[in-house]
Amino acid sequence: MIRNICGRNWLKSIIIISDNISILAKMYRLVFKRILDFVIASTAFIVLFPLFILVLLVLSINNSGSPFFTQLRPGLNAKIFRIIKFKTMTDKKSFDGKLLQDSDRLTILGNFIRKTSLDEIPQLLNVIKGDMSLVGPRPLLVDYLPLYNSFQARRHEVKPGITGWAQVNGRNAISWEQKFEYDVWYVDNCSFLLDIKILFLTVLKVFKREGINSQTAATMERFNGTSGS
Repeated sequence: MIRNICGRNWLKSIIIISDNISILAKMYRLVFKRILDFVIASTAFIVLFPLFILVLLVLSINNSGSPFFTQLRPGLNAKIFRIIKFKTMTDKKSFDGKLLQDSDRLTILGNFIRKTSLDEIPQLLNVIKGDMSLVGPRPLLVDYLPLYNSFQARRHEVKPGITGWAQVNGRNAISWEQKFEYDVWYVDNCSFLLDIKILFLTVLKVFKREGINSQTAATMERFNGTSGS
């Protein structure tokens, strides 16, 4: 009888601990994640501001125009916002007026800026504004929204991030399907410790310069939907 009572008490303790962890995770996602984003992004932007100005000036000269690339992207709940990055490609077009493929538009300077992830610095402003988070699924093209199946669309249940679980597990070197698997796994497992782990791994990836390009393209092939979805 005593053994049964101890067993029930142990089971209740596990359930209580599990519930508390779940509550803390929800509080982090709803409140503390935004606070952490704002504090870290603001601090990082201040620290990196001299580098921000340097890259801005160099790209202004190299691009003979705007150093920034802006584009509409879907965020939390697929709400559209304007992302800002440093511009690493030219606007060269073919004879019929269409943009050339990425490999033909990526400059030597732009390639270096991409490999060192310096092009992501302006996105700290998106995080400070609240459109993005430091960690989350990468914001992809608006054109992809109608191509997602119900599973893939779940990536929009959290704010998009500058880095994410897919980025530290292959980035552009993995398939779209694998990338979406990682994105949705993050949605289901988002926590403070996981975000810290991803930020730490991101720093290592930047220094190692891994997964920047896909195996068949200068950046990443266009997503055309998943067959059978």
